[in-house]
Amino acid sequence: MTKSKNRERVYSKDVILVMAASFFFMFSNMYCNPLINGYAQKLGASSAFAGIIVGMMSIVAMFLRPVAGNLTDRFSKYQLSFIGGALSFIGVLGYVLTPNSGLLLLFRLINGTGYVLCTVCMTTWLSYLVPFSHVGEAMSFYGIMNALAMAFAPAVSINLYRVIGYREAIILSALSALMMVVTIQFVGNRAKPVVRKHTASQHRFKIIQRDSIPVACLVALFAIPYFATQADIVTYTEQRNLPIAVGAYFLIYAAVLLLIRLFLRNQFDTVRFGPWLITSTVATAFYLVMLTIMRTNWEMALAAAGMAFGYGIIYSVCQSTAMMLAPQEERGLASSTFFLGLDVGMSLGPIIGGFIDSTVPEKYFYPVMLVIIPLVLLIYLANRQKLNHAIDQH
Repeated sequence: MTKSKNRERVYSKDVILVMAASFFFMFSNMYCNPLINGYAQKLGASSAFAGIIVGMMSIVAMFLRPVAGNLTDRFSKYQLSFIGGALSFIGVLGYVLTPNSGLLLLFRLINGTGYVLCTVCMTTWLSYLVPFSHVGEAMSFYGIMNALAMAFAPAVSINLYRVIGYREAIILSALSALMMVVTIQFVGNRAKPVVRKHTASQHRFKIIQRDSIPVACLVALFAIPYFATQADIVTYTEQRNLPIAVGAYFLIYAAVLLLIRLFLRNQFDTVRFGPWLITSTVATAFYLVMLTIMRTNWEMALAAAGMAFGYGIIYSVCQSTAMMLAPQEERGLASSTFFLGLDVGMSLGPIIGGFIDSTVPEKYFYPVMLVIIPLVLLIYLANRQKLNHAIDQH
């Protein structure tokens, strides 16, 4: 009876609503990403300017993460999520209505600002809605919502725009952002900031949450091969003339990740950081090797499954560990520090992938990325005690 009451307390109405809102929000953003480049060029942008428009989201994110983190620790999570959702809706609606690529860049900037606010605020909001001893489990399910959105949104948008065109297809993204704004209206606990006796340090603007720096560095390293693969796997298979159904790669990844997080959800709050790190490091080395030797769909599927065990697991573990390491009044800043690491990996992945592709034969594309493995281990060994004891702070 006690166990069922506890489970009910973890997955309350508010928790479910915030997770649903996060799905709508992430769906809206991931839906547009594959379309922006082609849409910008259709509106008259050069290839170079279209690339700037596409990258504006990541550029805005890196600069605004610290601002969002500080705001999240000072204001209601509902207020900032509402503002972020509204900006996302305005930005995407602007995509639909814009007459030229110059305005498309402006609306991309507005959308990017909303994206930063929502990713930081909603993660922090969720950590306020569950018992602290279940933060890892909650972050795992939050990750599932994001993974499902990231897997299905691009597939829907790519297929839909070919039938009805860019503008009409992007309307679905605007509706999804609007659904996020509507959903959070029904959340009862609006997660107002923790009020403590004010000190001079609390009034200072902080760029990063110091205790979360190792976690941010680790997630950045794991994100580099993930986002390089997201950007280049189609080109990679074409260059190597591989007869595989590459379009299924990230769908397999999402399906395996869903199963992993469902089966291991309780372990995220009981198993220390070290075993997760070792599992993800071995899995990362495995999927990089499988992508190197890939010749058939079976090897592609194994690589996708390895990526789910590598990047998919460590993403949730790092996210919850950042929350556990930080004082309660700095959870927003810890969340922004985690996402700043993710932004670095998201930006460097395609850049490093492009550099590798232009300097070495394509067969060495993934073996070169194995250089992240010793770097991961060095960071972990230097911070092992702190990371492993984060779970003991429950």
